[in-house]
Amino acid sequence: MSQRKGEGGAILRHRTKHDDDLPDEIVLDILAKLPAKSLLRFRCVCKPWYSSIANPNFISTHLLNHNHHNDHGCVIHIPRHIPVLLPSSLPGSSHSSDHVCTLARDHTFETISEFRVPFTFQSGFPHFVGSCNGMLCFTSSRSWSNVVYLWNPCIRKFKRLPDSQLFIATLGIGFDSQNNDFKVVGIPRTFAKPKPPPEVEVYSLSSDSWKRVELGISWRPNVVSHKFNCALTFPFVCGHLHWMIEMIEEGGGQEKRDTSMILSFDVNSEKFKELPLPDDEGNCITKCVTSFKGKLALIKFGNGTPPRITLCSIWVMREYGVIDSWNKLCVLSIENLTDLIGFTKDGLLIRNRSRPVSINSELESKDKSVLIDPETLHEKEISTQAKYGFDEATYMENLALLDGTNVVSY
Repeated sequence: MSQRKGEGGAILRHRTKHDDDLPDEIVLDILAKLPAKSLLRFRCVCKPWYSSIANPNFISTHLLNHNHHNDHGCVIHIPRHIPVLLPSSLPGSSHSSDHVCTLARDHTFETISEFRVPFTFQSGFPHFVGSCNGMLCFTSSRSWSNVVYLWNPCIRKFKRLPDSQLFIATLGIGFDSQNNDFKVVGIPRTFAKPKPPPEVEVYSLSSDSWKRVELGISWRPNVVSHKFNCALTFPFVCGHLHWMIEMIEEGGGQEKRDTSMILSFDVNSEKFKELPLPDDEGNCITKCVTSFKGKLALIKFGNGTPPRITLCSIWVMREYGVIDSWNKLCVLSIENLTDLIGFTKDGLLIRNRSRPVSINSELESKDKSVLIDPETLHEKEISTQAKYGFDEATYMENLALLDGTNVVSY
């Protein structure tokens, strides 16, 4: 056995001297098309491969290659703990904080594999912030926690970010394509009245640090209160992160009016701007931004008839940043809507609570998840393993977090 190893090493050393060996550029191009798990093994071949595979440019090329393949055919379901007092959380009872994320195909929702969240929080449960290019971002479900993690389940590595200096209440994650850098944007909560423009901190994975960024856009002077609609994760579309801000403004007298704005952040230039909303005077209780097939989308929620019906108007911005390109895709009439999870590649996923059912002589509420195609309005019930709701994110292979400071393998 030792002789065979020695011969293999001699052959490897001898082959590097051949004139007909493949050029390094072609070798790297071949490697960049391989699965991430294979590349983790191939880092052990030699020192040049070890360093080349961890190079940011190689990681970016590998990501682009896999973006064009079938990686978008998978979604990852992240369990969501709803903020209600469950029997298991009463004193004297055991309550599991284990979070198991399920990787599934978005056509059939057939389970491919499962990932256990490898980190815990001293208070609260892991709260899913969002995903970008296969990188998942979590914070604590406790609103006063500043603990943030980045997690790449593909290569089984995670990283806790340094603490921000601000009391962050809202987070989003995006990818700086110019610098091959992941960025986390944090917007803090403020209790001042009238409400000043939000302060912002931006974390850069390449520098492993936060920095303060000015809003840089005009802020309405009479804002009494504002909130970020967190019904869905904040979408990263066309290189920009987006938030829906719902505000209450004072008028000339005592009257107040509800207004909304879409705040957009260019992750490359780190500049903010306000995007126009579609011109629609229909009934609206609240609204949120999301993404639909790579485009910015808006969902407006309104009351239907009878009262248990919710009307969901779905708008899509066909050309990014152009107000005239807003197009109303459809209006969904949904009965007993309890949880809207978001878009997959193929449709809109709705979590719908049915009537109580008898299970072992006890009444329990049975949930069902329905996949609705907003273009054909075709509905399909699907089965999931999630218990109390879940978030979903597009899943793809990525080598980010392969190396770096304070990166933990598990």
